[in-house]
Amino acid sequence: MHEFDSVAPSAPHATDPRLLANLNPEQLAAVTLPPGHALILAGAGSGKTRVLTTRIAWLIQTGQLSPGGVMAVTFTNKAAKEMIARLGTMLPVNPRGMWIGTFHGLCNRFLRAHWKLAALPQSFQILDTQDSLSAVKRVVKGMQLDEERFVPKQISWFIAASKDEGRRPRDVAVHDEQSRVMQQVYQAYEDQCQREGVVDFAELMLRTYELLRDNDPLREHYRRRFRHILVDEFQDTNRLQYLWLKMFATPPDRAASSSSPGDSDANSVFAVGDDDQSIYAFRGAQVGNMADFEREFKVREVIKLERNYRSFGNILDAANHLISHNEHRLGKNLRTEAGPGEPVRVNEAPSDFAEAQWLLDEARFLHREGSPRSEIAVLYRSNAQSRVIESALFNAGIPYRVYGGLRFFERAEIKHALAYLRLTENPNDDTSYLRVVNFPARGIGARTLEQLQDAARASGRSLHQSVGALGGKAGANLGAFNAMIESMREATHGLTLREIIEHVIATSGLADFYKAEREGAERLENLDELVNAAEAFVTQEGFGKDAVALPVDETAGPGTIADGLPQAVAAVDFTPDAETGEIMSPLAAFLTHAALEAGDNQAQAGQDAVQLMTVHAAKGLEFDNVFITGLEEGLFPNERALADADGLEEERRLMYVAITRARKRLCLSFSQTRMLHGQTRYNVKSRFLEELPEAALKWLTPKNQGFGSGFAREYQQAWQRGSGLGSMVGAGRVESPPAWATPKTRELTVESPAASGALTLRVGKSVFHTKFGEGVVVTLEGSGADARAQINFGRHGMKWLALAIAKLTPID
Repeated sequence: MHEFDSVAPSAPHATDPRLLANLNPEQLAAVTLPPGHALILAGAGSGKTRVLTTRIAWLIQTGQLSPGGVMAVTFTNKAAKEMIARLGTMLPVNPRGMWIGTFHGLCNRFLRAHWKLAALPQSFQILDTQDSLSAVKRVVKGMQLDEERFVPKQISWFIAASKDEGRRPRDVAVHDEQSRVMQQVYQAYEDQCQREGVVDFAELMLRTYELLRDNDPLREHYRRRFRHILVDEFQDTNRLQYLWLKMFATPPDRAASSSSPGDSDANSVFAVGDDDQSIYAFRGAQVGNMADFEREFKVREVIKLERNYRSFGNILDAANHLISHNEHRLGKNLRTEAGPGEPVRVNEAPSDFAEAQWLLDEARFLHREGSPRSEIAVLYRSNAQSRVIESALFNAGIPYRVYGGLRFFERAEIKHALAYLRLTENPNDDTSYLRVVNFPARGIGARTLEQLQDAARASGRSLHQSVGALGGKAGANLGAFNAMIESMREATHGLTLREIIEHVIATSGLADFYKAEREGAERLENLDELVNAAEAFVTQEGFGKDAVALPVDETAGPGTIADGLPQAVAAVDFTPDAETGEIMSPLAAFLTHAALEAGDNQAQAGQDAVQLMTVHAAKGLEFDNVFITGLEEGLFPNERALADADGLEEERRLMYVAITRARKRLCLSFSQTRMLHGQTRYNVKSRFLEELPEAALKWLTPKNQGFGSGFAREYQQAWQRGSGLGSMVGAGRVESPPAWATPKTRELTVESPAASGALTLRVGKSVFHTKFGEGVVVTLEGSGADARAQINFGRHGMKWLALAIAKLTPID
């Protein structure tokens, strides 16, 4: 027990001593504050939920507040339920009668009670996001607007953003024809919702705010009723939520003029938040609301909860040093009594594939040491980064779960692109046909597709083959789609796999569709990553990335390598590249790979699995072992944020959130090369790594390492020590070679015209390639003309080479 734990609060009634037991001094001070506005800066892992719930219980137990006088606002239903559950164990009263919930949940409760004053029907309905979009589409259609110019989704975002800023149609600035029409659509949408007695999510907040603002008696009633207003995650509030809060709170000037802090005419706002964890600016959150609250509410009490109960000291030191580089913050320093713990490990990999392999090896080691896979979290800045990591886990047979999102090959935009690719291979694939025939929209409705399916069943043919059975506009639209698919098939003859995918994404309309989406940038990044996935596939499988698809009538005949293969496979050139010796791969093989990876290795409910997620999705979670990947300039921090100081500060807050997810072990990684947007990118490590304290770090690789001249020798020396790449990067322990490096043949001799005679290779042998430079043999397979080697070329990554063609020179 701390020395402050026994301090009895000054209150009308005695409290259960167990209520305040084990609170640290700062938590005790926050819980037992006298009435008045207060700001609690609650650092990550500092027990803010405990402080909030204990504060409510203490106020009720001491007789300062009745259960009906509490209003506590959270941002998620999960947080609200947790708060109610905890209060249920602390108090002898049912907490469900208290006003505890999300902003939108409490607004719904308010409007249900005052539906007449709000000019709503008693049984008004709430539109979800999709319902709201459908309503906007009806308005646009009714106004006979061009949907290509006035895109319903963009109008829906505009309306929601306007409401979040507290603007009605009359408040929207009109400066050109576009904004004038947008204003008119907004007004027509409002009129339509009012006629139908429905409200969207943003309307719940705005209408509650306006009703309180314009109705003095009602506003005063609620100010008297809610003696204490508690707000969680205050750093995530937007402008309208802050204005809404001010309606319930006693004006600061009036509260300040009261005869005492507990005057019956004043209520108290107890705001809890962490400006260092404000990461939702893209949703409208305004981190400045915390500073505004402190100034406008004339806050007398600012208490900092800095003792962390989650992480070891080195992790917290890293977080503190990093966030200290942000200028616009209220300021605090996390500390712990748990000791320094392990140093923060930093790993530099030659490529994103090597980074993923390192993650895989580390995860295996941790699991062997007794850590559940569910306590291993891999964080990344962009969803597109998950693909390489997923592939490594999939190939190793390790179950994983993508938290808060879909696995790469299950994402809608990827499934759309793969469907188009399958149709270029086989236009009679009805499943793919139905998926994309009207995506993006082409005026092909459900009724048309029903007629097409009936015609196909009647004739025993595919949907593609049955289009001629439909006439009129429906038949014309379907015919145009078939023509587009046929045009794609013809245009992709002679293209590489990468060029095929890029052509299909552009020609199908997917790229233009997602460019017009409000949050389409991430989906476009995923489509770029699909190109990367294809390039990685042809490299890893030993096929040349420059392989080209041949027209069907040029497929090889009997007696050739394609003899007996399915036509789709035989239509691809399997000849090794004459310059590099890389072996080439067909589109059909990649589609098969994608289907297998999408359908396999998904962790079942309750199964122990490695956790993959974006940093945004990790907010509020914690794990024993955390890996933060892709720490490179332009990736983390994101290149879109580098243009302004506010954007960079938010990226730094995002990194702070990522660091503070770790309890015991934190590992940071970056790679020298990475496939991004379909291109190999040579990276500069993130500035965030330079902002961490050296004393808390352990570099697993030389800090300024480069994989150029001498890489092969370093790798070879490490391999000869029997530890593979892990030892070369200074992991500090000897392990068996990773799975991808397990040799099938230790030594191989082949006749190589390129090497002017016999070429003898063994695993671990250093070689030189005229294009890729120095490398080390990792795997040997086959014999004679079919012999091939997997070689790690450092900066150029892993390559499979046909030894009969590859121009390799052994290095002694």
